[in-house]
Amino acid sequence: MASLAVVLIGLALASSATPVEAQSTQVKRGAYLARAGDCVSCHTASGGRPLAGGGRLETPFGYMLAPNITPDPATGIGLWSTDDFYRALHAGVNRSGQDLYPTMPYDFYTRVTRIDSDAIFAYLRTVTPVTNAIDVNHLHFPFDERWTMGGWRELYFKEGTITPSPDKSLAWNRGAYLVEGLGHCSACHSPRNLLGAIEKSKEFEGSIIDGWFALNLSEDITTGLGNWSVDNIATYLKTGVLDGKTTAIGPMAEVVNNSLQYLTESDLHAMAEYLKAIPPDSPLRTGRRRPDASRVQGANLYIDHCAGCHQSMGRGIPDVFPPLAGNGVILASDPANVLKVIVLGIPAQNGRIAMPSFAESMSDQQIAALANYVRTSWGNGAAPDATGLMVARLRIRK
Repeated sequence: MASLAVVLIGLALASSATPVEAQSTQVKRGAYLARAGDCVSCHTASGGRPLAGGGRLETPFGYMLAPNITPDPATGIGLWSTDDFYRALHAGVNRSGQDLYPTMPYDFYTRVTRIDSDAIFAYLRTVTPVTNAIDVNHLHFPFDERWTMGGWRELYFKEGTITPSPDKSLAWNRGAYLVEGLGHCSACHSPRNLLGAIEKSKEFEGSIIDGWFALNLSEDITTGLGNWSVDNIATYLKTGVLDGKTTAIGPMAEVVNNSLQYLTESDLHAMAEYLKAIPPDSPLRTGRRRPDASRVQGANLYIDHCAGCHQSMGRGIPDVFPPLAGNGVILASDPANVLKVIVLGIPAQNGRIAMPSFAESMSDQQIAALANYVRTSWGNGAAPDATGLMVARLRIRK
């Protein structure tokens, strides 16, 4: 009843505001959220115009230049819609339908709500347009080829807005939203594997970033936040200084200057409460656990045999290759249809290109692993109940 009352009060306030007042409120809120996401640090070149792009992002595979996100129609996001912007944040896909590189931390921003995404976009629409064309991609081959991101996404990206934990306080949940979403704290404070993905078993344990070491944010008593209080953490986030302990330097000083110092005391304390309580089994990380061996196998099979047509995230190509995300055949209570399609293929029909049979190129167990992968990925909620025995029986019957 309390949550219903909050919703009703919010609706009443919204209905009483004029369109101009509502838009002004949304823009102010978006400006605040853009600060929380620290957009300016990456999307502003040294000495450049704010948000006009050009910030250099180093990776082990070369470097990227952050794009122009001012509302310039030719070189920025002036032609983007709110849906385009939300898809970039939530799904990591740009206006042209291309996979974004994870230097844009969409694997964190996917947790941002639609209402907050729309507010940020409303704010960006009010920024002074700057004509500044950016040559974004300076990665080494083959990583400069955008199609390679399809494999990365399949292995390491899970789309989805944060769901509050009912057994946690409002402050903890707000802190989780900021730390795990807009703040994308573990993007810098966690080591990464050879493919540039966060090592899930070592999240928040510290990592090298641009030659600086981002400190351990876990509850470790020696190297982490074990002997910091919530107030200590909030003070450090606000000022970059904690007397007797440390001072922010390098990229962290930039984060404090461009982002954290502008946040409200309540939000800073909420982040501090969440950080102070980081355990290895945080419920917000349940969707980001290291995949089991069968799922990794299924992902690799999908990347090698399916992603070229059905695309990353199983979204397909309209009128050419059907989507697998949300597809009724994939979601059926029994995996028989999926297995038959993989084993037998599908002839060309209704203008769509034929799908080949994989009966000769995959074992029974591989076909089952692939079927289970597509049945449980991209929001598909079917049971991973395909087995090698089912495939063997299907081969006999065909």
